[in-house]
Amino acid sequence: MRKSLVSLLGIPMGFALLSSCGASRPTVGGELVGARLASWSEPAPYGMVKIPRGHIILGQKEADTLWGEPAVSRAISVDAFWMDRHEVTNAQYRQFVHYVRDSIIRERLADPAYGGDETYKITEDKYGEPIKPQLDWSRPIPSEKRATDEELKAINSLYYTNPVTGERSLDPRQLLYRYEVYDHRSAALYRHQLRRPEGNPNWQGEAGQTPIMIAKDTAYIDQSGRVVRQTLTRELKSEYDFLNTYIVPIYPDESVWVNDFPNSTNETYTRMYFNHPGYDDYPVVGISWEQAQAFCSWRTMYYLMGVKLPEGQVAEAFRLPTEAEWEYAARAGQTNLAYPWSAEDLRSDKGCLLGNFKPSDGDYTADKHLITARVGSFNPNDYGLFDMAGNVAEWTSTSWSVSGLKQTDDVNPELTYHAAQDDPHARAKKVIKGGSWKDIARYIRSNSRASAFQDRGHSYIGFRCVRTAIDFGK
Repeated sequence: MRKSLVSLLGIPMGFALLSSCGASRPTVGGELVGARLASWSEPAPYGMVKIPRGHIILGQKEADTLWGEPAVSRAISVDAFWMDRHEVTNAQYRQFVHYVRDSIIRERLADPAYGGDETYKITEDKYGEPIKPQLDWSRPIPSEKRATDEELKAINSLYYTNPVTGERSLDPRQLLYRYEVYDHRSAALYRHQLRRPEGNPNWQGEAGQTPIMIAKDTAYIDQSGRVVRQTLTRELKSEYDFLNTYIVPIYPDESVWVNDFPNSTNETYTRMYFNHPGYDDYPVVGISWEQAQAFCSWRTMYYLMGVKLPEGQVAEAFRLPTEAEWEYAARAGQTNLAYPWSAEDLRSDKGCLLGNFKPSDGDYTADKHLITARVGSFNPNDYGLFDMAGNVAEWTSTSWSVSGLKQTDDVNPELTYHAAQDDPHARAKKVIKGGSWKDIARYIRSNSRASAFQDRGHSYIGFRCVRTAIDFGK
């Protein structure tokens, strides 16, 4: 009875309010017209091309009798996305390294244990109200000639001098990048169960209901300066349980040139490849999957620092492509293409190789390159993407499984497994695609699948970024 009375009382009250405003005619009236949002146009990200949504059959439709591989395929569809025209270069990744370097130096210039100059931190907003301290990027780092002894102490603390050779370089152990990732997928899976008790303070749970356990990654630096990484498994309590924290050493592993080829004289590349201007436009290598993930997070943050988005506008994050997105883009949405350029041909009409790979035993220079090639050295595919076959293999976001194509959905497919810190190392593998400068033609086919451990870099693996496009069919 009480409920009915409230409902009935609500009608005349609303009518009285509407009548009392004095308007002879309501602006909208009583029709359902919708509450539209302000429209906006997404700018084209620099250096990226838009890949249209479409359908393709991933994998091999027919068995490869020569190599004894069975036919494994899957028809899928993907939404539109932006993709880097070429692999991330040494110069582009170096920008990330320099950002981390300069951030640490500024922190130490403000640290009483080093420079002790508090002006390197912003502690108030423009109205004089206190805010969480943040770095003042408008303050330049002093040059060595003008720096005080305390400032030099802060700057030099990030460098390492080889006691034998006297070579001075950045200390990779100190170049740590901390970032956080909110797991939207897990949040979508469990949020409704989380909000039931949140919306009802008297919620006691259902009889016999098993608590929801969730795993989250976290990291911190202990008192000795060591990075501690943990995977916590605990009962779901709040939205913060979907927030993962990572601390990643981001400097490329320059030793990969020797470790991948121990019986060679490749030590020259360990000194030159990432540090000589002649290699600026070559694909960065020695980057693990974890470092590539950190780069994507930084690139998103750095991009948002430089743009002013209208209120309510959200920019999609930069990320690694899924295996499905990568193969779809490499084959330009055409199932019949074995390579990005054609069905089977490896050479142009003039007899030139169409990519940077090893066409025969020991012949790395048949394509005019010995190791990696400058990005864009070969013609792009029909989507305008360079080096989707050969040069360097590329990380994807997809977790490795032999039967991976059969385990995913057929719309925007993705296989995700977050390897815990105590998991067997074999579970910490990700899919790599495209083959590299050291591979024969079989491994640079667009439908070829390979894997690598996510915490290791190699001289033949790089990456490129993608970003989900705000695109609507016409």
